Amino acid sequence: MKMLFIGRGVIGTQYAWAFENAGHTVEFYVREGRKAQYGTHVNLELWDARRNKKNRLVKEKWPVIMHEEINENHDYDLIFMSVNPEQVSSVVQYLAPRVGNATVLFFNNFWQDPRSAVQPIPLSQIVYGFPGAGGGFEGNTLYGGLYKMVQFGTFESEPTERDLQVRKLFIEAGFNIMVQKDPQSWLWNHFVLNAAMEVEVLKSGSFKNVISSPEALMGIARNVKEIIPVLKAKGSKLDVLTKIISNLPPKVVGFLMSNLVYSPNSITYALVAHNHTKVGYAVQEVLSDARKYGIQTPRLNEVESLIKEL
Repeated sequence: MKMLFIGRGVIGTQYAWAFENAGHTVEFYVREGRKAQYGTHVNLELWDARRNKKNRLVKEKWPVIMHEEINENHDYDLIFMSVNPEQVSSVVQYLAPRVGNATVLFFNNFWQDPRSAVQPIPLSQIVYGFPGAGGGFEGNTLYGGLYKMVQFGTFESEPTERDLQVRKLFIEAGFNIMVQKDPQSWLWNHFVLNAAMEVEVLKSGSFKNVISSPEALMGIARNVKEIIPVLKAKGSKLDVLTKIISNLPPKVVGFLMSNLVYSPNSITYALVAHNHTKVGYAVQEVLSDARKYGIQTPRLNEVESLIKEL
């Protein structure tokens, strides 16, 4: 299968590498000027959970093919869209007249309705999923990790033929599939966790500072508790992780995160420490809805001025 990955970001690059190793042809679309900036290779330092424990660390100089234009008469079978949520609108507008007959995998975190966000791309060509990967770039080196689990969901009563084809692709590449019966709520819950993390990153200056601080990790729990009324107002169900964070005292959540999830020797700590993604957008999205529903979010309000300074 021939695949086009939108952007040479952390998530897309790792899955492109995985699919190329599974025998598929992968190429990247990047913005004008980025091809020369990025160069012809990516230096990979990946932790790949699909492999046995002794062989999970991958170090490789990986050559990539990039384009700064998508031809309307292309022959791509799958277009892989995993971009920052604030980039979705511009990517969709560029892609819509160029999508052809390709399946478009919407592999993004998102706070609004993804069905509206992808229009005017035909909904019949969209597949909705969510990655299990993380990390960040340091120069041209990608320090990343691929987990074995990938999330999928559909807004139809049954998965479409395109849904099934894409899920099969991931399974054949060594991933496990988890199907979310309510993909909208699942995305909203995950977005809340991102927004809660962003608040602390804005305060402390970096993702690494947050995961190195029990107090900041306690703050994440407090932020989640503050946002839950917004989730409920949107009509979302609370998933298991959101319920756990909301029911436990923040000190307990901070302790568990500090000693288990983000233990300094854990792969999760290493991946998040390399994350240099610009923050603030998720907080603004949640704040907008909080005000729409008349819900007070003082912890989020505190960092709003910091977002404007970025």
